[in-house]
Amino acid sequence: MAEGRQKPILGKVLIKGTIFCDTGLHIGGSQENLDIGGIDSPVLRDPLTRRPYIPGSSLKGKMRALFERTANKKFNRHSGQEVYRHECSDPACDVCRLFGATGGKAGENLPARLIVRDCKLSDDSEKELRKIDTGLQYTEWKFENALDRVTAAANPRQLERVPAGAEFEFEMVYNVETEDKSEVKEDLSNLLDVMRLVEDDFIGGHGSRGYGKISFVLDKGTFAGRSIAYYAAASDEERAQCSKSPEVQDLADCKAKLDEVLTIF
Repeated sequence: MAEGRQKPILGKVLIKGTIFCDTGLHIGGSQENLDIGGIDSPVLRDPLTRRPYIPGSSLKGKMRALFERTANKKFNRHSGQEVYRHECSDPACDVCRLFGATGGKAGENLPARLIVRDCKLSDDSEKELRKIDTGLQYTEWKFENALDRVTAAANPRQLERVPAGAEFEFEMVYNVETEDKSEVKEDLSNLLDVMRLVEDDFIGGHGSRGYGKISFVLDKGTFAGRSIAYYAAASDEERAQCSKSPEVQDLADCKAKLDEVLTIF
């Protein structure tokens, strides 16, 4: 690793809760069959349980994209699929420090401090969605028409989506890699801000047509700081001394109690 790029782990900060779908959600998967009259665009599903889920990569990518735009970062990287984004190898870059970057040269990668897990459908939502007699597993078909502006001819399409009201369990883990608490606080503040921004944006596809509005629900979740000693503790009492987990109700509450969580480091 390049000089000055040591990355110790001093502890972790966890944010866990549920994602509530205020509107129908579509994160596309691959089409397994080409049936006449079948669905045009299916949702992504767990291959074992057939439950729809939200990939951590989709949620993380959406947060990063919004952060890049709010921070007015230059889109300096271009992939072969016409995707423009910001990536640099500067540890002082608030976007790349949090979300990671590939420098393009040996020793210039900047691993992300933030981990975003795949978000699975909650057990309560699974039970509720099973009650909906749609002939599908946990989802609905939404029928739409694309209209020709000249002839008014309709081009119908069918999209599969998770119904409004469904809940997914989410977990984000931030690696504390510096003793500079102001930098850690800046990272976590930026994360909480961009999570609130996502709530007024969308995740998945077709957001401009009303899909993908979500809310992060934390009233039964976790906002916790854990020092590295927590993971070697032999008892619940020792672990309690190495962690700080204030009660929180929402993202704003998390931000207000950041200093309290960081006292553990």
